[in-house]
Amino acid sequence: MALTERELAVIDGLLSPPDADGGAVADLRSRLPSLSLTRCDASDVDADEPFRRYPRFHLYLVDGANHCWQLTSDPDRATGLLLAQTGA
Repeated sequence: MALTERELAVIDGLLSPPDADGGAVADLRSRLPSLSLTRCDASDVDADEPFRRYPRFHLYLVDGANHCWQLTSDPDRATGLLLAQTGA
């Protein structure tokens, strides 16, 4: 399953505002129900670079195709999202 340009636009629209919060995450879950979504604190993620940075979240793409999920930078391999809240 690939992450489409339309889905990326939805993510950008919901997470780009500087006051995006848990409501934006809930809205994201309801608008993209086919994607797995995990939310955590940014300090819980030990990865080099997020796929995208927003004012209050870092977005990582998850590839869960092989039973164990791993982070990916390839939207074509993304089966889910990891949102790391920065607390900014």
